Amino acid sequence: MSVMSRRHSGPISAAASALAAATALGTVALTGCSVFSTTTSRDDDGPSGPGGRLAVVASCYPMEFLADQIGGDRVRVTELTRPGQEPHDLEISARQTAQLEKSDVALYLKGLQPSVDEAIQQSPIPRKVDAATLTTLEKHGTEVGGHAAAHDHAPGEESGGLDPHVWLDPVRYAQVARGVGKAFEQADPDHAATYRKNTAALVKRLDALNTRFADGLRHTRGKVFLTTHAAFGYLAERYGLTEEAISGLDPESEPSAARVRDLEQLAEADGVTTVFYETLVSGRTARTIADDAHLRTDVLDPVEGITDRSRGHDYVQVMDANLTALRKALGARSTGAGAAAGAAGDAR
Repeated sequence: MSVMSRRHSGPISAAASALAAATALGTVALTGCSVFSTTTSRDDDGPSGPGGRLAVVASCYPMEFLADQIGGDRVRVTELTRPGQEPHDLEISARQTAQLEKSDVALYLKGLQPSVDEAIQQSPIPRKVDAATLTTLEKHGTEVGGHAAAHDHAPGEESGGLDPHVWLDPVRYAQVARGVGKAFEQADPDHAATYRKNTAALVKRLDALNTRFADGLRHTRGKVFLTTHAAFGYLAERYGLTEEAISGLDPESEPSAARVRDLEQLAEADGVTTVFYETLVSGRTARTIADDAHLRTDVLDPVEGITDRSRGHDYVQVMDANLTALRKALGARSTGAGAAAGAAGDAR
């Protein structure tokens, strides 16, 4: 309006000027309202990804696996943690912050990656799904499971925060999967039937995995296993085992000399044969303890990320490899066709 007025060859009256100013103010006000409405109701606008797909940011591999399995070709998933990167160490970059702001859904597990928690909390992303709210979390330390009460330890040794590694219990992971499926249905109601179907298929796979673990670990010579860090507490509790961890929930923490001596004595007393290490964390300490106590070493993968060293290409395959390793270390009796062998026809 003002440009047109400047181009007019004659004088502009006071009335015309007032009308022009009122019109300009009205236009600005309407524009501002439009922008505000779009921002605050973005989750009502439908998927914003290419091809109308739901744009999902997943904090780490266990969350990415759920998004891929449940979303299928209706979602475009971006994982914040690079393959091979230890997820606890992730620091969010400016580029990743921008990815968050352009997404429809953020899928994360509060307490696992503090920098992700902070970035998502500050992000305007319309739908934030915290997997920790979809199941129950417990407080775990270096010793978890039915064996814990049988040993006396120094005060505070078993203290720890809420353990975020819920995906290592297939039952809890299935609970999370159902919650993620509901969130996708709400974010993209036009394809709710697809998300329900995919969720049901994934839960069926997880139920079958739980059955294999329960059957495969029911009859074992030993019940105690040693790991690098306390990631397997939920798994131990689910299947009647005890996890003894070299360090606590933080995989980078160094054990005290007293803790190492305790582990060596415990291994001898309980007939432990193996010290497990991980694919994404140095196994130096585990190998040192194994050498000193004349034990074997093997991989027990917390499935925090899939790499070329992973024994499998997805969550279910790696978990079946973990079952095989546990059965060997704990001296499991044969279960006919073999609990661990059930994965061949189930993996996809």
